[in-house]
Amino acid sequence: MAIEGFDLFCETIQHMQTDKNELFGKLNLRWMAIGAVVILAGILLMAGGKSTDPNVFTDNEVYSFRRITLAPLLIIAGLLIEVYAIMKKQAQD
Repeated sequence: MAIEGFDLFCETIQHMQTDKNELFGKLNLRWMAIGAVVILAGILLMAGGKSTDPNVFTDNEVYSFRRITLAPLLIIAGLLIEVYAIMKKQAQD
């Protein structure tokens, strides 16, 4: 009885390994990677702004175009790329 169950388990595993019905194709994964890089670039552009002297506030460092406008736009663009990558249908071979 235990051997029959093990054989059935092995057949199921082999069937799963030979089944080519993947959730995302190569192109989808490539778009996901591009989206992740764009999001990471936005986060890196938003980082920083630490002052060497805690008693001095420099508003042009904190409220710069890079941190207030460019970085959030890159993060939103990266999220839109991720949505596109998830929703895009795979090409049928």
